[in-house]
Amino acid sequence: MEKMSTVEMQIAERARNYPGEALTNLHQFIDEAILAECFNSLNKRGASGVDRETWYEYNEQKGDRIPELLSKFKSGTYRAPNIRRVYIPKGDGKQRPLGIPTVEDKLLQTAVANVLTPVYEEIFYDTSYGFRPGKSQHQALDMLFKEVSFKGKRYIIDADMKNYFGSIDHQRLREFLDLRIRDGVIRKMIDKWLKAGILEDGNVSYPKEGTPQGGSISPLLSNIYLHHVLDEWFIEQIQPLLKGESFIIRYADDFLLGFTRKEDAERVMQVLPKRLGKYGLALNPEKTRLLELHDGEGQKPCTFDFLGFTHYIGKSQKGRDILKRKTSSKKLSASLKRMNEWLRHNRNRRVGELIELMNQKLRGHYGYYGITFNSKQIDNYYEQCKRLLFLWLNRRGGKPVWNWEKYCNLICEWKPLITPKIYHSYLLAKS
Repeated sequence: MEKMSTVEMQIAERARNYPGEALTNLHQFIDEAILAECFNSLNKRGASGVDRETWYEYNEQKGDRIPELLSKFKSGTYRAPNIRRVYIPKGDGKQRPLGIPTVEDKLLQTAVANVLTPVYEEIFYDTSYGFRPGKSQHQALDMLFKEVSFKGKRYIIDADMKNYFGSIDHQRLREFLDLRIRDGVIRKMIDKWLKAGILEDGNVSYPKEGTPQGGSISPLLSNIYLHHVLDEWFIEQIQPLLKGESFIIRYADDFLLGFTRKEDAERVMQVLPKRLGKYGLALNPEKTRLLELHDGEGQKPCTFDFLGFTHYIGKSQKGRDILKRKTSSKKLSASLKRMNEWLRHNRNRRVGELIELMNQKLRGHYGYYGITFNSKQIDNYYEQCKRLLFLWLNRRGGKPVWNWEKYCNLICEWKPLITPKIYHSYLLAKS
């Protein structure tokens, strides 16, 4: 997207030239061409908002709709529509609320987020990995591995926040935005999104705090909030006071703090809830822990979950204590449950097509979980998926037609089922 990249570079340069100052007149960078590019970047099969309009329906009218949207945005007459709330299952059996904006609202949110992102990329810390260009979960996992394995940070605060996205204080967020963004058009638009109604079961409510998960602007706003509340506080105020070394790794609202000295970890554990509470946030006391990692000799090793993996201290090939990881049991169970449901609904497809589609899902699983030290778990996932496919192929109606030998010939020779592969191999892990 050449024009967008040029625009982003211009905005980033402006942000660098005026460090510590609030920027104005950023809305000038949003024009019809930018809106068209943002529209094309949207998920064409994304769920519809309250108006039930699809991407394809909007696409048929975009020649008229996009100029009209731009005019309303810049004149301040655009009204943020209600957000449709649905619930998606979490790994622990609970449900997470998800807000679904209309296609047009999602388009405008994306454009505003793209304009603001270069400004905040200049001030965000490298230890923040969630929903940022060029950042990924695997980079966060790599940093965690190095900090624990090679820098001796064995005291870990494994933090879990209560309903973070629903707890963001709107006034505090506005104060944080004031530090860098004073564009009246954009700020009024953000206020409209914060105040937008939530449609659920036919009833509309107007939240006084939080940002609805699902909106294109929400990840950026949530990152801005935690940058000031947590990252900036820990790096600039807390770390200089500690006796030993430490780290913070954050992915969206999931974060870990690590320390070389137990006394530092204990001090931070005491002040962390107070810091978050000052800004309307709270830790889940049942899930937030201070851990001392050890190799498990003579006792059960300490483990913690982060970004879908269970982490623990183990031995390298040279006998060195290093941080190892495996797919968390919750994530593995959830993945197998989803695969089972998908096979149940798709078992009557042609066999070749079914395996081809299943391979796409397997490839996605290996692409994320195929990292150093996790071979056993992705092999386990493959074997269980292989058995699920065998089960559902013999439940296609009538008598079972696949015995195990014939089935193995199918998935090994005729229409191979993709086998596990390590996609993320850290050379340092082998040292």
